[in-house]
Amino acid sequence: MYKIPAKTLFIGKELVFMPECHSTNSFALDRCQQLPPPSEGTIIITNNQYAGRGQRGNNWSAAPGENLTFSIILKPSFLPLHDQFLLNVCTALAVADFLVEAGCNMVSVKWPNDVYVGPKKICGILVESQLRGNQLIWSVVGIGLNINQQTFSISTATSLSLMTDRTHDLNGCLAKLVSSMEARYLQLRQDQFGREHKKSLVAEYESRLFWVNEQHEFDSIDRGKFVGTIQGIDPLGRLKILIDDDLATFGMKELTYLN
Repeated sequence: MYKIPAKTLFIGKELVFMPECHSTNSFALDRCQQLPPPSEGTIIITNNQYAGRGQRGNNWSAAPGENLTFSIILKPSFLPLHDQFLLNVCTALAVADFLVEAGCNMVSVKWPNDVYVGPKKICGILVESQLRGNQLIWSVVGIGLNINQQTFSISTATSLSLMTDRTHDLNGCLAKLVSSMEARYLQLRQDQFGREHKKSLVAEYESRLFWVNEQHEFDSIDRGKFVGTIQGIDPLGRLKILIDDDLATFGMKELTYLN
């Protein structure tokens, strides 16, 4: 059913399709433990992911056969452990690249790695890694992107079809998204040779942050409810928020967006 165009260098050259799957990320992580090991760029994709996982242990549900739910197996041994959040950065930018090319406006990244069109979520990303000492051995990038789904159980979700008022070919969307992902991943790999290049990648991500430079209400474990302004991310990928005259940082499970 799915195939990747020959122009990609390595992502998608090995593609495993399952009509249904509990979680493509879980399947991919298990596959990384088997011999022979998978090729870097292997894609695990399904039409029906019935136990998908999101950030903070949340579930990710999608209507069967209407959206893209897949995982990419990467081997980012070039990436220092303290820079692993850059995998989230390049994946979110790849999704944004795809959506802009598909005709969407107001595409943003709701930190740490949800992608929004306007005020509504269109994509969830989950990056999970396996370590050996202080080195990244495998990373699995899970992407759930709403393509043709028309109705949702929550009012804050949307799809590419709803945003563009037409139906899209899933295989064509996969091919374009994988091409974008490969381009961003290769950019990340190249950027390790120049700190200034990495800064430009992060700056682009920060420019797309949801609510960036706007004053909004948040809730956190330590501070409770507060009003602050998102400034960007720190070198570890934590969100920077200006609260009065104090610049605070928050980890992935420490912050909730309000209003």
